[in-house]
Amino acid sequence: MSSTLSEAGSRLWGPARLPSFRLLWVAQSLSLLGHGFSYIAFAWITLTLTDSALTLGWVLAFQAVPRALLTLVGGSLSDKWSHRTVMMLSSWARAALMVMVGVAGMAGTLNIAMLCVAAAAFGAVDAFFQPARVSILPSVVDKDMLPQANALLGAGTRVFAVLGPAVGGIVVAFSDANVAFLVDGLCFAVCALCVARVRTLPRQADTDSGPEGGGKEETGDTLLTRIRYGLRYAWQDPRIRTMLVVDTAVTFCYAGPFTVGFATLAKSELQGGSMTLGLLNGALVGGAMLGALVGGTLSVRPRVGLLVAGLAGWLALGMGSLGLLGSTTAAIGTVLTMGFAIGFQGVFGLSWLQRNVPEQMLSRVISFDMVLGYAIAPVSLLLCGILADISVAAMFGGVALILAVTALGVLTSRPVREMR
Repeated sequence: MSSTLSEAGSRLWGPARLPSFRLLWVAQSLSLLGHGFSYIAFAWITLTLTDSALTLGWVLAFQAVPRALLTLVGGSLSDKWSHRTVMMLSSWARAALMVMVGVAGMAGTLNIAMLCVAAAAFGAVDAFFQPARVSILPSVVDKDMLPQANALLGAGTRVFAVLGPAVGGIVVAFSDANVAFLVDGLCFAVCALCVARVRTLPRQADTDSGPEGGGKEETGDTLLTRIRYGLRYAWQDPRIRTMLVVDTAVTFCYAGPFTVGFATLAKSELQGGSMTLGLLNGALVGGAMLGALVGGTLSVRPRVGLLVAGLAGWLALGMGSLGLLGSTTAAIGTVLTMGFAIGFQGVFGLSWLQRNVPEQMLSRVISFDMVLGYAIAPVSLLLCGILADISVAAMFGGVALILAVTALGVLTSRPVREMR
């Protein structure tokens, strides 16, 4: 038993023995830390200047919209140039933006118009970083190590996604938002330095014949041509198409229920308060971390299609249960198992894409997935808010039905069922 656990642990930590992977892990962690800082800094300084929640909404929208609109562009350029170069340049740009905002704030010249411009610029630059950070991994570790590498990166992602806003809040509390912008800039600068030292494997020649025998990439090298071919490539392959549809469905059933739903559940159904809400969110994050790490210890390559269907089905059961449970303990336990499933399947689903999509196409496929998530998340928030006002059970039940149909749809496709 002890030797089995030792082998599993050795397998999980295998990628961490590679210097370039360690640098990539630090870089992505610092980027997430910087994101948390930027959210707190933008929010606090906007409220300080205007004391208006509406204005804060506008500032955050100025950041979100360019990110959504330009992510496909970022994915296309990352495929054309190099993932490392795009990550490095975008990190330096984010660092410069944050430092300029911090300096302007300290000089007393910062106003709302400048904040909106800075937020829009940050969102635009971030649209280039995000597809590249997911796509670079196959050029840093061997394909056999992808599940373990994704498990370690996924665990770090969840830790620093929580730490970022928390540490940012502490910095603002003990200094001011302008200092948080400067610290934020430092995080992105060190991220860029780490990425610059990552040594990537040589790119393989693009021998892909396209999805379903669709032929090589279209002639012409315009941006729109590359984006159009990337979209067609992703949609014509039934396996990739299914992964994208399931990711979008899970995002829909994640964004609203795990924000609006959790808040309503904690306050109304469980008769709790902010602590109950915090415990639910903590259970989700903790379960996802544990699921990712357990996935990274496996020595076998499971059928990804069956895992995808299993995830959707398990989340359907969990969502349906949350609408009926009246116990805080039972709700936390249910959310913990749902988080575990999300983290576990995420390791193998992402690894499958990284292993099977050609490197010259990967960023475009990833960016397509991200854009679908950006588009569906606000729809989920709005609809779940409407349903939660009517009935929390109806909201969770409706989401459970969508997930159940998604699971059955996955199982009807033989190519998807046989994915490994």
